[in-house]
Formats: sequence, structure tokens, C-alpha cells
Amino acid sequence: MGDQEKYRKPTYEERLSWSPGDGNGLQVHSLKEFTVGGLNCWENWMPLTRAALYGQGENLHIAVWPGTLDNTKNITRFIARESRSYVISVSSLMSKNDFPTTTPHVSKILENAPEVLANGGSCIAGPVGEWVLDPIIDSEGIFTASLDFSRVLEERQNFDPSGQWKRRKNLN
Repeated sequence: MGDQEKYRKPTYEERLSWSPGDGNGLQVHSLKEFTVGGLNCWENWMPLTRAALYGQGENLHIAVWPGTLDNTKNITRFIARESRSYVISVSSLMSKNDFPTTTPHVSKILENAPEVLANGGSCIAGPVGEWVLDPIIDSEGIFTASLDFSRVLEERQNFDPSGQWKRRKNLN
């Protein structure tokens, strides 16, 4: 396996269920006035992956996580500040009781695990990193907030991560 191939693999536990991939899936989609993109787990920590979405005009980022406040509290706000976008972090809850008793070797898997393996941390940050919805831990539900698209435009007037300030190679 060459160096290029090892960087096209899912990270951490995702390797158990996701196959290797390339950047073709890094796409954005229109949703009313927003341009939505998203990443899964540690992909959210990869600056070039985020930059690929920013370059396509992403202004609403969906960050999906296995589910801990440790994953979401800092990076959600950072991505929002960096991109001058809204960031919705979606996280899950998981305790030892969530594992089916029919899982092979379940007792061995859980013997040293904490009672709570994932405490949530779903949240929404605005275009300068302010909390629109504070991180929610240890609670299950559907959480909503109103997003004002004009806030993205206001903040991008000052700084656009893939607009007027980025350096370009002179082709002349």
C-alpha cells in the first residue's frame, strides 16, 4: 500500500464498517439559501477536507460524531469561526446497557468500559463561534434552533475562508 492509499481510509472505529474511499464524496448540497456539507467523526479535524467543502461554498456544516462533549465542544466552535458558517454537531448517547446481550464477546468488550461510553454533546455554533444551541449532554431528543443566513453574509464580509483572501498561484 502506497502513502496515498493509507490516507484514503476511515479513521478509528469507522474502519470496522466503512471501506476506503477518496474525495469524490466531498460534496455540498443546496438547502434553501444555505449550502450544506458534512463530515463524519475525525474527518471534522482534517483541515484539507474542510477546505474542500469551503471551496464549494459550504456555509452550513453538519458534523456527525460518535457522541462525546470532548469531541464537539471545541471543534464545533473552531469550524464555525474558521469557516464563518453555522456548524451543527450531531452526537449520540451510548451506555453499556445499549449493547445487545447477543453481541459476541460482549462481556469481554465491556469489562473495562465506563458505564457511559458516549454522553452526547450535540450543539450548534454560529458564524463567529457563538453558541446558538449549547452542547447537550446526557439527554436524548430532537433539538432545534433558528439560523439566520444573513449572519453568514455579515461575517464573510469581514473574512471569507475561500474567497478574497486566499492566495492563488499566478498562472501568468
